[in-house]
Amino acid sequence: MPDSQVKSVYMMGIGGIAMGTLATMLREKGFRVVGSDQNLYPPMSTHLQQLHIPLCQGFDSKHLEQHQPDLVIIGNVIRRDNPEAQFVMDRGIPYVSMVDAIDRFFLVEHESIVVTGTHGKTTTTALLAWVLEVAGLDPSALVGGFAKNWQRSYRLGQGRYMVLEGDEYDTAFFDKTPKFLHYRPQIAIMTSVEFDHADIYADFDAVFRAFREFVGIIPSDGQLVVNADDIHCRAVSQGCRGKVWTYGESPDADYRLLDIDYRAGEVQFTYRDLLGKTRSMVSRLPGRHNLLNTLAVIAVATKVGITPDQIQEALLSFQGVERRQDVLGEVNGIVIVDDFAHHPTAVRETLEAIRRYYPSRRLWALFEPRSNSSRRNVFQEDYSRAFDRADLIGIKEPPDLGTISLAERLDTRQLVAEICKREREAHCFQNADQILAFVLDRCRPGDVILAMSNGSFDGLPRRLLAALQDGHRHSSDASPMP
Repeated sequence: MPDSQVKSVYMMGIGGIAMGTLATMLREKGFRVVGSDQNLYPPMSTHLQQLHIPLCQGFDSKHLEQHQPDLVIIGNVIRRDNPEAQFVMDRGIPYVSMVDAIDRFFLVEHESIVVTGTHGKTTTTALLAWVLEVAGLDPSALVGGFAKNWQRSYRLGQGRYMVLEGDEYDTAFFDKTPKFLHYRPQIAIMTSVEFDHADIYADFDAVFRAFREFVGIIPSDGQLVVNADDIHCRAVSQGCRGKVWTYGESPDADYRLLDIDYRAGEVQFTYRDLLGKTRSMVSRLPGRHNLLNTLAVIAVATKVGITPDQIQEALLSFQGVERRQDVLGEVNGIVIVDDFAHHPTAVRETLEAIRRYYPSRRLWALFEPRSNSSRRNVFQEDYSRAFDRADLIGIKEPPDLGTISLAERLDTRQLVAEICKREREAHCFQNADQILAFVLDRCRPGDVILAMSNGSFDGLPRRLLAALQDGHRHSSDASPMP
């Protein structure tokens, strides 16, 4: 069916950040949108309901019979045996993947800037889009999180550029290629290359090949901005036909980070640009990793003609992304922070960033290993070292372990034992309720409590904040697992 004839779309797996974002973009563009998912939770479920997008709980072919869409968009969480997917294929209903829909309905109108890498994609994408907006370039953007400046995860503009978060995860059950291969990058950022997504990549070499393939589709007149401090980024970049620019602390980086001054609520940093000129900037994003992300944004912004003054204005007005070092509130001197970190590198860097922002306060690290990789023992040893900057650590038992063989599972009890050997107090908990009770029993004024999960963590961060606001401090059920 030609795109011009598509009036209504049905989205399978609408509850995910990327699919939910696409749903709102399509709605704003004038399409009738309906979606289904097994698990729908805030903030995306609330956002979709506020836009009056009908949501079908669970997967049932009757939903499709009722709404009779012109086109079905199938998210990558959907498997071939899904009853709705089977109905679509059996009836010959037109269907596409999420990334193909983005290309067909949005990307064709813009020149793409794609942000890739194992870590830092979401914040870097949001920041770059914000810099372009402040500079008056009216960009479009698709971000894997809720950008606070927009209170949503996308922006539709009339300008030349569309900034996209490029994920290396597979596209759909009918297309096993990485999603970022569909975004036709003219300009790209690569923040890091590490092993992740153990459910679809057998080893690091497979991940490396995926990024190498992405670099290979950048045209000869395109540009790639890579992290000079990451040896794998450097190696991957060798396959790029376009111009390669580097950033980082390495002496030979085109945009080199020189000095860092961590202050209360902000960071002042100095860098040397491509022309050898030294400049200073101030950012409100915590952590060295965010300074590197910012430097990548500066490199791209400079390339598209944005001035240092415009970049500085954008850095100071950038409010960040929800669930990325997201301070939910402070009650009686206790700060609650919510974060998406789940890879051991992300856990370590997030703790380092929060520690630098609150250097003299006791730091809690509450962690839910929920992703397909973090529930496996591929990172067992790496996790044992990732929590060194925390004072108190609570590890929740991973959910849905029945889907992973015993030989592959993360051993949380062993993990806690190894953390304790590093002279850190750590405990293992069966569920979030136990963690909540334990924290309320042990927390005190001056504490900073950081919760990390790539899922909802059963609402733990906001439940903890609410309990403190209500004055609930002690519980009779505050015992970790033996």
